[in-house]
Amino acid sequence: MSANISMQPYAPKKRKAKFIMYWIKEWSSWLLIVPTLLFFFFFSWQPLLSGIWLSFFKTKGFKADGFVGFQNYIDVIQNSVFQQTLINTFMYVIWSLVIGFVIPIVVAVIINEMRQWNSWFRFSVYFPSLIPGIAASLLWAFLFEPSENGVINMLIGKIGIHPLQWLQDPHLTIVTIVLTITWRSFGATTLLYLASLQGVNSELYEAASIDGADIWRKFRNITIPQIAPLIGLTLILQISGVFQIFNEPLVLTEGGPNNASMTLQLQSYFYAFRYFEAGHSVALGVVTFVILMVMTIYYFRIQKKWDRE
Repeated sequence: MSANISMQPYAPKKRKAKFIMYWIKEWSSWLLIVPTLLFFFFFSWQPLLSGIWLSFFKTKGFKADGFVGFQNYIDVIQNSVFQQTLINTFMYVIWSLVIGFVIPIVVAVIINEMRQWNSWFRFSVYFPSLIPGIAASLLWAFLFEPSENGVINMLIGKIGIHPLQWLQDPHLTIVTIVLTITWRSFGATTLLYLASLQGVNSELYEAASIDGADIWRKFRNITIPQIAPLIGLTLILQISGVFQIFNEPLVLTEGGPNNASMTLQLQSYFYAFRYFEAGHSVALGVVTFVILMVMTIYYFRIQKKWDRE
């Protein structure tokens, strides 16, 4: 008993000595991450925390003028434009999943099965991603010209379809914008799927062929399970990205017609740089962040449940 008591004061000193020796030994390694920590603090964490703090103040321009608590959040949420914008954002998500989620997987499988020209096709599908978002949006604005002389209207006119209003039609504007986003962004996702497919053990396909499996059964029972983690990750990234789309609605429609294509990020931009209400702008950004965080947590809980089953 006395031996244990005598050892107790010695234990903290021993741990402290080990801690000091660890720092002396590893100081150079920790020194290497200091620039990264400083970069994240000044360019990510500090603006984020400052923005959240500013959202609780009444603002004049971009300066805090008085503490108002959650009033900015109440004003933003009760605004009818926010309600329409939130509906629009979920419509963007739904259409992006319908139009753009499966395309990268299918294209990646096709390129992976090619024996010739696959390098050229990899470059071709990725090339639109190299075009700046504003330039791509201006290009599509020209193509979707609503008159009879518009490029796409001329093409569909050849098969007997009357000219459409496209971006001026509230029922078509979200679908049209999603098409432009998919064209510009699916190439990078395709390359990720292609890299994942090339990591699949070819012996699995050979064994399936011996068992008489056709292409569809190979795709369903081998390809999909092997790339399932990447599919889940891209699902989260795509939903998060769609919630933050800004360039295309700004250039193509400016949120119109009648807010039919307004997005959360575009509305936040209008609050900050058109109405000069920085408090409302940041409050809307925080609301968007909370929505994405809740959706992400819910998805990971579902994924863990599926993994256990």
